Amino acid sequence: MKRASKKIGLAPGTLVHVGEKKTEDVQFTLIDYDAANFQEKAIEAIEESFPFKEEPTVTWINIDGLHEVGVIESIGKHFGLHPLILEDIVHTGQRPKMDDFEEYLFAVLNMLRYDQEDDQVKAEQVSLVVGSNYVISFQERPGDVFNGVRERLRKGKGRIRKAGSDYLAYALVDAVVDEYFLILETIGEKIEGVEEELLANSTRETLQNIHDMKREMIFFRKQVWPLRELVNGLSKGESSLIRESTGIYLRDVYDHTIQIIDTIESFRDMLSGMLDIYLSTISNKMNEVMKVLTIIATIFIPLTFVAGIYGMNFKYMPELEWRWGYFMVWGVMVVILVSLVGYFKRKRWL
Repeated sequence: MKRASKKIGLAPGTLVHVGEKKTEDVQFTLIDYDAANFQEKAIEAIEESFPFKEEPTVTWINIDGLHEVGVIESIGKHFGLHPLILEDIVHTGQRPKMDDFEEYLFAVLNMLRYDQEDDQVKAEQVSLVVGSNYVISFQERPGDVFNGVRERLRKGKGRIRKAGSDYLAYALVDAVVDEYFLILETIGEKIEGVEEELLANSTRETLQNIHDMKREMIFFRKQVWPLRELVNGLSKGESSLIRESTGIYLRDVYDHTIQIIDTIESFRDMLSGMLDIYLSTISNKMNEVMKVLTIIATIFIPLTFVAGIYGMNFKYMPELEWRWGYFMVWGVMVVILVSLVGYFKRKRWL
């Protein structure tokens, strides 16, 4: 909310970058291909990619870095993108969505990756503009999950080089969704480790780990639920840009999103159950401590009573003058002690 405060009062469509500056220089890569030809190159200026719009081949333009709004504005003018689309591109943190503008499709999704160093899931907004023969992808920083798509394009594997821009868009969305499965595998392993720790020897650190993973699941769910609507809109939409043959693959991605959501819900239920187990374990430990203290107190109450009776400073106490009085008191106390311990054992309190 603080980051978005700089946009308050501005006209709709005003380009203001909202988010962290995650790369110093904006980087451009261009891939142009058809069934027989392929070229890939890094370009210095975005204007070098403009002539490819009129080519019959499929062109993929990738932009890493959103802080230079002049670049985004230049792309919008050449490709005829709506100002609100450009605003959503530079305003990171958008909810995953899809809009159909007839001549092109616009989609926003979150690319999630698991950071091993920080041991947490990190998100990056990816915006896609899909035209009749081009796909433009906007990322916040270099590095993504699209290397597999690039390799298939370079080697001409599968049908990707023979299909159109809609299939390329599907491949990019599918790569993002596939990464979700890898993240879920990592989180699943963490949950198993915490579960074993919980049953073996739970500590306050265990509770903190459970809370951290619950927050991760909430964050993950927030990213995936809207993505389901996005993929469903692409697969069942009436856009002429999405061919029927590609719709089959998009429906497969939709099934994957449903599977991911089911897994997330299962993990959330497991974490809630683990939290209940932790609280029950702590309660049981406290009950055990209280039981031990209660038994000790119960044993010493009658002993203290006897000791208190014979600790009174009355002059006429027959037992004080008796030769065996001291031993008699000890005998009474031992009998009381043994009787109470035996009673507790019969009741299985010990």
